[in-house]
Amino acid sequence: MRRKIAVLGATGSIGKNTLDVIASYPDAFEVVLLSANRDLQNLLAISRTYPDAKLALADESNTSKADADKVSYWGPEGIQQAVRESGAQIVVNGIAGAPGLLPSITALETGADLALANKETIVMAGPLAFALAKTHHCRILPVDSEHSAVFQLLEAHGRDSLEEIILTASGGPFRQYTKEQLEQVTLNDALAHPTWKMGGKITIDSASLANKGLEVIEAVRLFEVPPKQVKVLVHPQSYIHSLIRLKEGSLYAQMSRPDMRVPIHNALFWPEVRYCQFGRLDLEGQSLSFEKPREDLFPMLPLAYKSAEAGSGYPAAYNAADEEAVAAFMKGQISFTDIGRVVEQVLQDQWECEELVLDSILEIDKRARSVSKNIIKELFRC
Repeated sequence: MRRKIAVLGATGSIGKNTLDVIASYPDAFEVVLLSANRDLQNLLAISRTYPDAKLALADESNTSKADADKVSYWGPEGIQQAVRESGAQIVVNGIAGAPGLLPSITALETGADLALANKETIVMAGPLAFALAKTHHCRILPVDSEHSAVFQLLEAHGRDSLEEIILTASGGPFRQYTKEQLEQVTLNDALAHPTWKMGGKITIDSASLANKGLEVIEAVRLFEVPPKQVKVLVHPQSYIHSLIRLKEGSLYAQMSRPDMRVPIHNALFWPEVRYCQFGRLDLEGQSLSFEKPREDLFPMLPLAYKSAEAGSGYPAAYNAADEEAVAAFMKGQISFTDIGRVVEQVLQDQWECEELVLDSILEIDKRARSVSKNIIKELFRC
């Protein structure tokens, strides 16, 4: 029997790759819901392949009435309603940024398995998400290549044998830049990732190592380990997606070509191991290299460790500050190196909260964005 599947963020990188996987296994899945942020034309194009799927659009501006009649759900609240009413057994959340949090929460409340590419769900509200998954007897399956790799490795070797997790990073386009070169980085420079094709925000985060910082926080919460047990290594080839070290000292790695369809495939079929045609790597003639991240020039990584160590509302504040700073950089309001300065200043505020419930998480997110915008205004005036 085919599993009913909802694809949130269907027009983005994760969504497109998910639909590639689904198309390769037509007898395995029935697409019941497709959502997009504002790209209605591409959403409609995708829907022609899945005419029975309901459509949801987060941004209803600049939409003609003729096209609007083809959409069943509108706005952020409409996305949540669509998830509730879809009957999906598995929800792939490829929505970018904090807007992906509430759809994740809604999916878990329905009892659907959550194939999660939206790392902000775990960064902002990991304890809440896991509590909901336990209550509703469903699973959170990581789709990030790094966390998918760790998940697979721990499934094979057992969590009790773990000594440390090693997340790999490509290093982005600036890994060999000097401080002076980083000060001159343009938006086009930051959008030119050497190995992965992703959306604008995550590409800039990869260049600043903020994406790896978010992944450190995510790993701490996903796998219930202290921050000191999560290491980062720069691996420019991007063939090894993560490693684990066992207590007896051995290292185990998950390797494939950099192809997001591999972790998506693994999440959609877990716990079954099926033949996968994507990302196959031939090691003959390949070289693998590793180096330490340059934390002195890329402060977003040590700031993430600081947030993970502090816990409470600090990871949510880190994420909100980063999103606001990256948006300001993309608008030309601040420089690339100002991104880290904004986040560092935001984290100097107080982000403790008594209980990480949804209301308190959203309040922290809102306040952190307000603080960030004030800092950005001051920088923009300089």
